[in-house]
Amino acid sequence: MATEAKRPKTDEDSRLSPLQTFLLWCDSVGLILSDKVYVSKEGTVAEYGMLAKDNIEEGEVLFTIPRSALLHQGTTKVSALLEKEKSSLESSSGWVPLLLALLYEYTSSQSHWKPYLSLWTDFKTLDHPMFWSKEERDRLLRGTGIPEAVDTDLGNIHREYTDVVLPFMTRHPDLWNCSTHTLELYTKLVAFVMAYSFQEPQEVEDDDDDDDEEEEKAPHPPMMVPMADMLNHVSNHNANLEFTPDSLKMVCVRPVGKGEEVFNTYGQMANWQLLHMYGFTEPYPSNSNDTADIPIINLYKVTTQGDKCPQASVDLLRCYFLSSGMMIQEKGAFVFGKHGCLTDTELHTALKVLCMSKDELSEFTENEGWEEDEEEDEKIALAFSNEGLPELKASWKRLIHEAACLTLGSYREGEDETAGDRDWALIEDKAALAGLSTRQQKALQVRYGQKSILHRLMELTSP
Repeated sequence: MATEAKRPKTDEDSRLSPLQTFLLWCDSVGLILSDKVYVSKEGTVAEYGMLAKDNIEEGEVLFTIPRSALLHQGTTKVSALLEKEKSSLESSSGWVPLLLALLYEYTSSQSHWKPYLSLWTDFKTLDHPMFWSKEERDRLLRGTGIPEAVDTDLGNIHREYTDVVLPFMTRHPDLWNCSTHTLELYTKLVAFVMAYSFQEPQEVEDDDDDDDEEEEKAPHPPMMVPMADMLNHVSNHNANLEFTPDSLKMVCVRPVGKGEEVFNTYGQMANWQLLHMYGFTEPYPSNSNDTADIPIINLYKVTTQGDKCPQASVDLLRCYFLSSGMMIQEKGAFVFGKHGCLTDTELHTALKVLCMSKDELSEFTENEGWEEDEEEDEKIALAFSNEGLPELKASWKRLIHEAACLTLGSYREGEDETAGDRDWALIEDKAALAGLSTRQQKALQVRYGQKSILHRLMELTSP
C-alpha cells in the first residue's frame, strides 16, 4: 500500500519510515498539504511521487511551504559564515555556498533538515551519466553530446572542489572535515542539486523608458525545496511551482483525476538534458521538447567538401559567428526540435553567407553584415519550420541535408552502418526493450529521439 502524506499513527513500539518521518517534519515546519494528494513510492513513474486521492481542479493549491523551511545558504546554520566569506566562494557555477551548506547539513546529526535529507541515503538513487563509467558513457551515448558535457562537468567539479571548497574547509575544521566532506560526496551533492534544486525566477520590472536596456541581473542561486522535489517531471505536466514573498506553492494547472500522478515541470527539456541533469528520460515519443543538434563544425565540413562554397565564405562565417555573439565558439550547434529549427536566425545567417556569390560576399564584408536587407523574424521562423524547409533554396537544403547526414554518422558504433536500424527495432520490440538495463534504456531513448529528428530533417531537405 502507498504511504499517505498525513500524520501517521504512532505508539511507543512503532518505527517510522523515512517518508513518515519527513511528513511529520513537514507538519512541524508549517508545510500545508492538500488532503486531495499523498506521497508514495508505489504507483509513480520513479521513486517518490505525488498522487491524487480525489479529483483536482485547475487552480487548486496542492501544498504550501513557508520560505523558512527551504534549504539554502541563507537558511543553513552556517549561513553567517558563508555570507561573511562569500567573496572567497565565488566560482563559475555559483553553487559553492549551497553545496557547502549541504555538506554541513547532510552530515550533521543535529541538522534541522535531517528528516528531509534522510530521504536520500547516500544518494544511491542518483544515476546521472557522471556516475557511469567513461566506457559506458562513450559506448551508449556516443553522438548525443552527453559524454562531452559530463567530461566538462567532472573537470569543473574537481577544479571547484580543489581550488575553492577545500581551502575554505581547511580554514574551518570545526565545521567541515576534509576526510568526511570528500570530493566523492561533493560530486554526489552536485548531482543532487542538479536533479532536485529549484531556481527562483527573476522578477520582471516595468521600465517606462523602452529605449533604456535593463541591466542584466545575476540569476538567483539554486535552493532545495522540500516536498516540491518529490514530484516527478513530464513535458505535459499538470502542476507548477509558484513563488510568493512568504511561501512557495504547488498549483494545479489542469484537472487531475483521482489516482493519477501529479507532475511538475523542470522546464522545456530535451531527453539529453533530462538524462544529463536529472538522470532520467521520457519514453519515446512522449517528450514534446526533444531536440537534436547539428554541430556548427559539421556545417563547415560539408561546405568544404567538393568546393560547394568558397573558402572565403566559410572563413567569413567563422569570424562572423565568433564576433557577433550568436555562436560564441565553434562548439555551438544549430538546434532542431520536432517542428523545425529552434535556432532559425543563426541557421539563416549561416546559409545566407555560405551560399553567397562573390559580389554578395564582397558587399557583406564591406557593410559588416546586413542592415536594411534583414528579413522579419516571423518569416525566418516559418522558413525553417517543418512546413517551410522543403521550400528552401536547393543550395540551402543540400547543406542542411548533408550536415544532418554527417551528424547521424556520429552515433554509429565503430564501422557498423546498421546501428540506427537496431535502435528502431529495440524501440518497436517491447520485449527486447524490457530486456535492456535501465541505463541502456535511457541511452536508447536519447539516441533514438535525436536520430528521429535528424532523419525527419533529411526527408524534408532531400533533393
